[in-house]
Amino acid sequence: MDIIYLKDLKIDTVIGIYDWERQVRQTISFDLEMATDIRKAAASDDIADTLDYKAVAKRLQEFVYESSFQLVETLAERVAEIIIKEFHVPWVRVTLNKKGAVRYARDVGVIIERGTV
Repeated sequence: MDIIYLKDLKIDTVIGIYDWERQVRQTISFDLEMATDIRKAAASDDIADTLDYKAVAKRLQEFVYESSFQLVETLAERVAEIIIKEFHVPWVRVTLNKKGAVRYARDVGVIIERGTV
């Protein structure tokens, strides 16, 4: 299994359970690890033969920006579903970081793994 990853993909969205959080956009950071087989792309040197991480990033930027979930758990789950279904990835690890959500903690968030690998 090969991994294509994106680190610290920052996207603004409405996220949270408190009234004030429903009124502002907050920046969420994603780390993504996506299973794929890069051998065909390595042999052909053709973007069509691999997982296009720029396309993944663009799709997630659109989705997350337009979303308005209360829980980071829900957002992480939907992101994993998009990656698996739309980009035909058999396994994904999504790390979602909501910096500043807990006083005195640098980071807070969730890490989920979905798929069959």
